[in-house]
Amino acid sequence: MSTSSWLSANLPDQSGRTIVVTGASSGIGATAARHLAAAGAHVVLAVRDVAKGQAVADTLPGSTEVRRLDLADLASVRAFAEGFGDGDTIDVLVNNAGVMALPEQRTADGFEMQIGTNHLGHFALTNLLLSRVTARVVSVASSAHRAGRIRLDDLNWEEPGSYDRWRAYGQSKLANLLFTSELQRRLAAAGSPVIATAAHPGYSATHLQGHTGSRLQGALMAIGNRIVAQDDAAGALPTVHAAVADIPGDSYVGPNGPFELRGTPKLVGRTDAAKDADVAARLWTLSEELTGVRWPLDAASRITV
Repeated sequence: MSTSSWLSANLPDQSGRTIVVTGASSGIGATAARHLAAAGAHVVLAVRDVAKGQAVADTLPGSTEVRRLDLADLASVRAFAEGFGDGDTIDVLVNNAGVMALPEQRTADGFEMQIGTNHLGHFALTNLLLSRVTARVVSVASSAHRAGRIRLDDLNWEEPGSYDRWRAYGQSKLANLLFTSELQRRLAAAGSPVIATAAHPGYSATHLQGHTGSRLQGALMAIGNRIVAQDDAAGALPTVHAAVADIPGDSYVGPNGPFELRGTPKLVGRTDAAKDADVAARLWTLSEELTGVRWPLDAASRITV
């Protein structure tokens, strides 16, 4: 099925809904924003580079706005959340932005860049906005979660000489799925109608592959992009499906093709490590300690306490 025919058959009217998409200035995020705006949603492009985000927004149909958000800086995350006024609601929050396989770097708050951007930044953002969310939180994970392990004793790779860019990436993507599961558990326990879902794009040709800092890896990925990868338009479909489809909380959506590399969306599986409720709960507690952002909902309603 083509991207356009899948969208026509599966993307219901989004008129009257507000959807926030992080990292919407390029790649999967920009394409998901395009699909959702075309369906009638008011899309907030949450981006680090406002000029770049505005250039994308200017090409989108429908109603859009651009707001600055740097997930590698908790001050920026807080400022973004505080930019929503009294009575503002968000129907869907799409935690899409991410970095992949970077040389060792640190965020403004001293976190390892991949866990800091891909997980801790989105963890803080979600909890700061959650009392405004009315329907869904979507986290974009990756098949790379299968190679991940949560280093609860050294989440930020502070042990000298321990850093490995691909293991760090796998950890961050595994964290996305554990976060989704624990968020869904907490939402259900609080009696919230909001659900948490996750998605992965398969093997999609995006800007992430060009930022690994390695010429060899970049060259190999360029070959893969030409031979195997699907384009951004198709790669964004699992995210869109996770955002709007009638699916249960804690669903994980990916492509339906061989090895989940490409194809149209379906519900997919995850590793046993991504189902570990104990690790998910411990990661949540550690994430609260590191970010200083706590669970905002009481046990009876969606009111901030």
